[in-house]
Amino acid sequence: MPSYDPIESPDETTIFPYHDLTPPTTRDVYEARAVVRRYLPRTPLVRSESLSAELDADVYLKREDTLPTRSFKIRGFYNLVADLDPEFREKGLITSSMGNHGQGMATAAREFDVPAVIVVPETLENPTKINGMKRLGATVVAHGRDVDEAREHAERRAAEEGYRYVHGGNEPHLIAGRASAGLEVMEDRPEVDVLINPVGGGSSAAAYALTVGKLLGADVIGVQAAGADAVHRAWSGGEIELQESADTFAEGIKTRTPFALPLEIMREHLAEMLLVEDDQIRAAIRRVLADDAVLAEGAAATGVAAALELGDELAGKTVVLPISGSNLSTTKLREILDER
Repeated sequence: MPSYDPIESPDETTIFPYHDLTPPTTRDVYEARAVVRRYLPRTPLVRSESLSAELDADVYLKREDTLPTRSFKIRGFYNLVADLDPEFREKGLITSSMGNHGQGMATAAREFDVPAVIVVPETLENPTKINGMKRLGATVVAHGRDVDEAREHAERRAAEEGYRYVHGGNEPHLIAGRASAGLEVMEDRPEVDVLINPVGGGSSAAAYALTVGKLLGADVIGVQAAGADAVHRAWSGGEIELQESADTFAEGIKTRTPFALPLEIMREHLAEMLLVEDDQIRAAIRRVLADDAVLAEGAAATGVAAALELGDELAGKTVVLPISGSNLSTTKLREILDER
């Protein structure tokens, strides 16, 4: 087993020599789709009658929550693990996660019979996600107060023990695999004008930016929670900084550090990045559950919240809102519904 030491990183995270920070090409995206198609179904693009009427627009929900693990994250992992260097197949993979990223890695690792270790924060209070990772055969380790401290622990173990560290954003294989969703949108609704997508680490927004944005010329808009706006600040001001804290109930986008590779792609191809408040996200969860019978977790509902905030600006346009995941804990769901 080769030993890999960290190398100089363009952001505040650890990377290793095997981390290629070159953005995926269009060819990479189409090749990744060929891999993804072997393992995952196409997800539906469904018109929301309620949101279309509210916004005087043609609004569609990209139902990534219908994938196995109920999250878009899984798309990229089949592409990464299928091309995993042989020297890592016995030792396996390690990553940090708030749940969806980890479940995606665990699923693909199981498919290819590769061990998987997932470090989650000690504060993660979503048994749906934790139990899902364990059922998929991953070893789940709790460490740190948030996903960034969990990430640092995973980075150290990768350096010390020889795991292949799967970065949360600086992985072109993950971005290319997730861009297969953008190709599906392009085929189903080539007339799309605007796509509004949540931003945590930014791999999904970068993926849509490379497809719906770059290839179709649509406006791809990213959205973060106002209390966890590290990527928004880096995208707007150019400084990649690790923030002291992140405050949002939407754990899927609760990160304190931007990642260099998706940020580079978003800076070039993203039309805009917006912020929404937690109460807007919770209202969006209630809205799509009541009107569209869709359960969106906090991160997934940010696109809906942003669309409602934009309001008249979307009138007359064809709008796509990816529902990136539906792994909302029953405790949070009850609290959100009780707020009405």
